[in-house]
Amino acid sequence: MTADALAGYLRAQATEFLRALRLHRESGGAGGNGAHHAPPPARRQPSGTDGAEGTGGAEGTAPAYTAGPLDPTAPTAPVDPALALRRAARRLSGTLHTYQPLLDADWAEEMRPELAWLSGTLALEHAYASRLERLLQALHRLSGSSALPGRRPAAGARTATAAGSAPALTMTVPPPAHPSAKAPDRGSLTVGAAKAGALLDRQLTLARTRAHSTALQALGSSRFHAVADKVALLASEVPLRTTAAMADLRPLASAAEERLADAVAALPLVTAGHPYNAEALVHGLSPDPAPHPQDAPWHQVRLLLRLHRYAREVIAHSTAAGHPPAADPRLHAAAQALDRHRDASEAAAAAAHAARTPRIAPATAYALGVLHADQRHEVEAARYAFQRSWQKDPATTRG
Repeated sequence: MTADALAGYLRAQATEFLRALRLHRESGGAGGNGAHHAPPPARRQPSGTDGAEGTGGAEGTAPAYTAGPLDPTAPTAPVDPALALRRAARRLSGTLHTYQPLLDADWAEEMRPELAWLSGTLALEHAYASRLERLLQALHRLSGSSALPGRRPAAGARTATAAGSAPALTMTVPPPAHPSAKAPDRGSLTVGAAKAGALLDRQLTLARTRAHSTALQALGSSRFHAVADKVALLASEVPLRTTAAMADLRPLASAAEERLADAVAALPLVTAGHPYNAEALVHGLSPDPAPHPQDAPWHQVRLLLRLHRYAREVIAHSTAAGHPPAADPRLHAAAQALDRHRDASEAAAAAAHAARTPRIAPATAYALGVLHADQRHEVEAARYAFQRSWQKDPATTRG
């Protein structure tokens, strides 16, 4: 397995990046989920017949690049350009991290953090929207309601605006019940839960709007122009080291796997082997707004698992490999559990942050406290699911 496979994989991901950028331009910046819009740019080609970067455009306009004609055999399902950009940027950044010894050192050191910046910036708006949805669903589940509250319809279709306003939540607070009235329907939120949902909606929608504006600015910045120019050059020429021609990729992929195994071995999997971890709630009432002290190692494992998956993709990408690595069904289940862990821990932090809002009613604070505890239990359930999936024998899971 030589560096040619690495070069082919990087070129393929760079092409995906440019294709997503082309779709983004052709759609006027409107993604499939309404996330991240940029003004349609003037069409230009990156220069670089001598290996130099294309010149960046004026700040405030997004660059346009061509990735060649679209593959007629490619799937015709709608693609969210912002999501596709994030996916390609993540894979490029992760691959540069794992296989950096085979690439030009200065180029890789400069390129990798820029791709990580782009991927992280584009992910923020979707993360806030998903967090709000998760918390509202939990509120209704905890209140015995099966239906989510309605959202006020936006004025016309959601368009690309600098403000990036998101549809707001409408939550009806029931009036005080008459002493002779019947017991309230279990399908309705209590006053405290409704106000807690409204508070979370205001805070997370504001954060989402700011993230949307940040993404707009990023996609129109000279920094993004520079990244896109370099990716355009990468689609045709990969800056490999001169000594990397006959290098074997497998040792570097094995090193990524070993780093993951070491990080997993450091996790308290014995504790995670129980459905409920009482120790995780020890700091539940701490006034410290910092992230939960138990979460960081699990987040690190999630990142290392992603790097391991991308390293395996590079190996499997080569048609000359003859024997691509066998699929490990544990990876998919483990990745799902760790994604769920991340989502629940961030949702719990959002509920705790909302509960620190000054002068909120006791019923609202109580509902947020219950919501926080519920999400921390979701964290423990995700750890339990990861432990169960990871400790399965790969040979038996494939059978």
